[in-house]
Amino acid sequence: MKAKELLNLSAEELLQKEKELKQELFKLNMQRYTGRVDKPHMFRSVKKDIARIETVLKIQARKK
Repeated sequence: MKAKELLNLSAEELLQKEKELKQELFKLNMQRYTGRVDKPHMFRSVKKDIARIETVLKIQARKK
């Protein structure tokens, strides 16, 4: 997910995407603790996507 794509979304859509990504990260962590991680590279990807969304939300808040 690119930051340019996120800039075009509304705050509600960004919050929804952030919620979905946090749920996915929770599921990945549960897999980690049970020892069945199929895609370990997803941890980094999901965390970076969450950070991008939070950054865009802060930028939008400053503009208002």
